[in-house]
Amino acid sequence: MHLNADFTGRVLIHGADLPWTASPLAGVDRRMLSRIGDEIALATSLVRYAPGSHFSAHTHARGEEFIVLDGVFQDEHGDYPTGSYVRNPPGSHHTPASAPGTTIFVKLRHFHADDTAVVRHRISATDNETLHEDAHETVHTLHLQNEQHWHADVPHGCELLVLTGTLTEGSDQLKPWSWLRLPANAHLAIKATSDHTVVWVKRYKTPPISSNATTTAA
Repeated sequence: MHLNADFTGRVLIHGADLPWTASPLAGVDRRMLSRIGDEIALATSLVRYAPGSHFSAHTHARGEEFIVLDGVFQDEHGDYPTGSYVRNPPGSHHTPASAPGTTIFVKLRHFHADDTAVVRHRISATDNETLHEDAHETVHTLHLQNEQHWHADVPHGCELLVLTGTLTEGSDQLKPWSWLRLPANAHLAIKATSDHTVVWVKRYKTPPISSNATTTAA
C-alpha cells in the first residue's frame, strides 16, 4: 500500500474526520494518514484501542513514536495517560493494550539506526517543550494563544499535529487531530485561532526516511 507516500508534496489530513478501519486484531482500529507497505509499513496513523483490547507482542526493528490523545495506553513498561509522549527505539519490544480504551497518534519505522533514545514524557499543559532532539530531527510542542503567529523555515521538511484548539496554515483551518506534512525547502507559518492551541511539531534536520526504507521487519 502507498498512501500519501510522496514526501515531495504538502499533505494535510483532518484525522478526526476519517472513518475508522479495522486492524487484523479485534478491538484495534486505525485511521491511516501515510503508509508505505502493508501490515509491516513505514506508517503514520491514528490508532484506537477499545476498552480491554490489546495488540500482539512485537519488536520495533525501526522504532516507534506515539502520543496518547485520549484514554490510557498500557504495556509491560507502564501506563501512559492522555498527553504522554513515547519513543521506543529500534530493537525495542512491547505488548500494547488498554483496559480503559485509548487513541494514539503513532509513527512506525522512521527511526535512523543511531536513534537509540528511550523517551517516556508527559507533555506540559502550559509550556513549550523540546520532547526529543538529535542529529536528524527536533520534536517539540507549541502553546499558542488566539491570534498568535509562529513560523520557521524547514529545509528538510516538517510535520505537525494539532492536539487541542485550532489554527490556520495558509488558507486552511486545522483542528484537533489535523496532521500536516510539508516537504523540503518549505516555510511553516501558522496562526492560532482559539485560546490555548497546542501543537506537536517535528522538524527534520536531515531528509526523513521515506520510500527508500525497506519494510521487511516490523
